[in-house]
Amino acid sequence: MPVKVSVIIPVYNPGIYIEDCITSLQRQSLPPEEYEVIFVDDGSTDATPARLDALAAEDPRMKVIHQENSGWSGKPRNVGIAASRGEFVMFVDNDDYLGDEALERMYDYGVANGADVVVGKMAGKGRAVPVELFRRNHPRATVENAPLIDSLTPHKMIRRAFLDRTGLRFPEGRRRLEDHVFIAEAYLRAENVSVVSDYVCYYHIRRDDSSNAGFVRFDPVGYFKNLREALDVVERYTEPGPVRDRLFRRWLRVEMVERLRARRFLNLPDDYRKELFGEIHEVVVERFGPGVADGLQPTQQVVAALAAADRYDDVVSFAEWEAGIAPKAAPAHVEWRDGSLSIGFTAEYTSGGEPMTFPADAEAAPLNDVPKDVTEAVEWVASETAARFGQATADLLLRERSSAAQYFQPVKFTRETVPVGDGEEVRLVLRATATVDPAGLPGDGVWDAVVRVKLGGWTKECRLGPAPRASRPTPDVGLVGDRPVLPYWTEPHGNLSLELGARGKRLGLGSVQPMDVTVSGDRFRAPLPLHVEGDSEVRLRFVSSSRILDASGTLSPAPDGRGAVLEAAMPAKDLSRDTWRVALCLAPGADRPRFTGLPFALRAADGQVLVVPAPGPGVALRLARRARRVVGTARRKVVSRIRIGGQ
Repeated sequence: MPVKVSVIIPVYNPGIYIEDCITSLQRQSLPPEEYEVIFVDDGSTDATPARLDALAAEDPRMKVIHQENSGWSGKPRNVGIAASRGEFVMFVDNDDYLGDEALERMYDYGVANGADVVVGKMAGKGRAVPVELFRRNHPRATVENAPLIDSLTPHKMIRRAFLDRTGLRFPEGRRRLEDHVFIAEAYLRAENVSVVSDYVCYYHIRRDDSSNAGFVRFDPVGYFKNLREALDVVERYTEPGPVRDRLFRRWLRVEMVERLRARRFLNLPDDYRKELFGEIHEVVVERFGPGVADGLQPTQQVVAALAAADRYDDVVSFAEWEAGIAPKAAPAHVEWRDGSLSIGFTAEYTSGGEPMTFPADAEAAPLNDVPKDVTEAVEWVASETAARFGQATADLLLRERSSAAQYFQPVKFTRETVPVGDGEEVRLVLRATATVDPAGLPGDGVWDAVVRVKLGGWTKECRLGPAPRASRPTPDVGLVGDRPVLPYWTEPHGNLSLELGARGKRLGLGSVQPMDVTVSGDRFRAPLPLHVEGDSEVRLRFVSSSRILDASGTLSPAPDGRGAVLEAAMPAKDLSRDTWRVALCLAPGADRPRFTGLPFALRAADGQVLVVPAPGPGVALRLARRARRVVGTARRKVVSRIRIGGQ
């Protein structure tokens, strides 16, 4: 069977960090015979070569090529291309890993759309990754209709025939930004580029020791020499004008201006800082016309103008001012509405911990001249930010804590100017409501609520919170489908998070009072602090000292709209004179049903069933042990899963 995808991995002394990469490749949903993995060992001196040889000996999908050290990743990737047999090649770094369905999804999407290049959604664990590019799927993306230029790392799937037709290969040798040169040309020469945004395909990892190549301090002279080569590619394949300016703006913004801003710049040693500034000044003057900087945001325009004018001291002072600026997002409401979680919040920027203020009568004005000093620069930024307030946006992202996968949530917002003092200044406040459908989040885990605010020259993120303890909205656990969803506030910081698949004590069922549980005939009824949209089937388990009985039940919305009501038929004729612990399973159709103990028990005596407090942990444990002895080994695993207040 033809190979659909060849995964190419340059390898140099990754140590244990290669293990997650290997595991993710072996877990791929693409049939094993439809992909191959080519490790190109670039002269590793650790135990990796032997590890890879042993892997290749036991797994026919894995191939290893050993070569002398070449100094960087370009040559190993080219060697991998030459050895590949796949219709597409996929580039992966040895300390990163793939989502389980990455190869299958990217390949299918690329074939369906006739793509030469397929870009998969990325998640960054300790590393920055593009955000705007992955708002939605792009079946036919270009550098003009999508922010492709934001993603220049090599971690793409590329059609092998396209590489051969164009002769495109990575620059080799000891150098930086070889991926910028390669990917920029691929974007500009491809017949089509497709972007997969509805599934995290690539996990970009920062090592615990921060020894990734991208985190090693670089030589500014060599770095910006290599950057000029990427600019050369753009000049080769575009005409002078808005498109070229827009592409050049990416390098000016990301590789130059952002390196000169706030704490990122201030935290560098002074001598290195000056050397970096000097190289950036030369590139800005040498390669960028006025149309490049004009499209930047106000703060970025200021930094670019000061860099072009060779005003190092003013760049430092401006960075010191910017270092105190941060977004703040305050929760307004968190409540269940129509099966979704409605999250209201306000967002604005602060300076030195206090809300920023801006001129009330501001009008937009271009930055025609370099500001004479930092005071004038700050005044222009404030005025321009207020004048552009109509372009400000607020987003809510949910970010999975363990993997850093993140997804935009639908948001509606309004912009409000709030007068301050005598009204000559205003605060710029965004009031937003996000609608979160937990059913659309892929998998259980903890998801942190992150607010992303664009205002003036800043695009920054912050957690949603803190919420004062006394006034925090505290919605119940919601049952969405058959998955419990717990909105909660973190401790000690008071930020909003969601736990999908919450169980045990996290469900909050311990607050149910036995006096509120009613028995009528062979049925009992209990109010539970859960949110359900309609009737949901659940499963109950009754455990005594000698037997285990199962029954079905129904969760329904409470008539007063507060919480839910559990109703179930008791196996009354089977209830002997004993105390029966009651446990609830919210997902009876799961492969491994999990039960949570309820804080009450049923006691059968003299022909009636009484509701009593649940036995303490010690009593319940003795009951479970006695039940295991009585019912035999066939039921042991079932009984062992019943725990007080747990699963």
